[in-house]
Amino acid sequence: MTTIPRAAIMIVLVVLIGGCGGKPLLSYSLATPPLITLPISHSAIIDGRGRFREIYCAVQTDHGDRFPNDRPCEDVLHTLMNEPAPTGVPVYLGKSRLPLHVVVVPGLFNDCISHKTSAFRYARAHLESLGYKTSLLLVSGRSSGAYNAEQIRNWLLETDFAPEEKLVMLGYSKGATDILEALCAYPEHGERVAAVVSVAGVVGGTALADGLGHLYSDFLKELDIEACPPGDGGAVEDLKRSVRQEWLARNQLPDSIPYFSIGGFAPEEEISSVLQPFYSRLAQVDPRNDSQVIFSDIMIPGSALLGYVKADHWAIAMPFSRDMPWMSAAFIDHNPFPREILLESIIRFVEESLLAAQ
Repeated sequence: MTTIPRAAIMIVLVVLIGGCGGKPLLSYSLATPPLITLPISHSAIIDGRGRFREIYCAVQTDHGDRFPNDRPCEDVLHTLMNEPAPTGVPVYLGKSRLPLHVVVVPGLFNDCISHKTSAFRYARAHLESLGYKTSLLLVSGRSSGAYNAEQIRNWLLETDFAPEEKLVMLGYSKGATDILEALCAYPEHGERVAAVVSVAGVVGGTALADGLGHLYSDFLKELDIEACPPGDGGAVEDLKRSVRQEWLARNQLPDSIPYFSIGGFAPEEEISSVLQPFYSRLAQVDPRNDSQVIFSDIMIPGSALLGYVKADHWAIAMPFSRDMPWMSAAFIDHNPFPREILLESIIRFVEESLLAAQ
């Protein structure tokens, strides 16, 4: 079997996707639970956007300029209708107040590039400087949520935790799906989890997997990528909107755990070149997407919505411009983003919420 350079893989996929512009991503089907679209004020979602904006702006103003890609908070956070007013409560900016252990579970094909870069790599180091513990839990980047749920369970069983540690499971992209599957498949481990965060999580699925999944699957079957073995090969199939919505309809998440969700979207001209064909195809369903998932599909049911950042799917979490600058200059050209400030603000929001619940 021939080993193909990863850059060539992406170029071929982009060409294939660009040539499929006329076919709808979603097919006519009755294989779906009933679905509705509602403003979050009419749902069980907690609107935390106002407080999260206070926290983000306070963190950015205090020390955002210490890190690359600093920008004012109004240039990072979208302002959508009916955002709650600021609370006026001062934002704590000191060292960690709870013994939080932030466990980042990355997304699709994450293990293929983990030797080059990883989700929130520099932002995790910044969290540790504030007294938080962090881990990167690499799951199978080419496997289904059920397969990876077992890997998460095994990691929880095999890791030695201090008695006081409180785990914050943070799922980026498909990582959010894998975490939710683990919580439902192995609820006995939920006692160790203090909170779950979806960051650009493909919680409700993505129409790209429904409409273009066969291109990914057929192409990947021909690859020999030593760094990321195939696992059960079910990653793309598992991200179909039809599959994820059916899973959400069947499963009740543990109600003892607080959930938090944050997503992103940007106009096409602010999406990295290599991701623009994906954005354009997904824009046929909704232009408010990050090139991989529509903004309404990142929400964990019953979670607190932190908001939406102005970034594409990779810029939110993957530091390509810092770790792979040649590739970033060529076609990942909208990747710089203040990830240290974003991740710190997310964890400060979670910590504040956990303290308030004590």
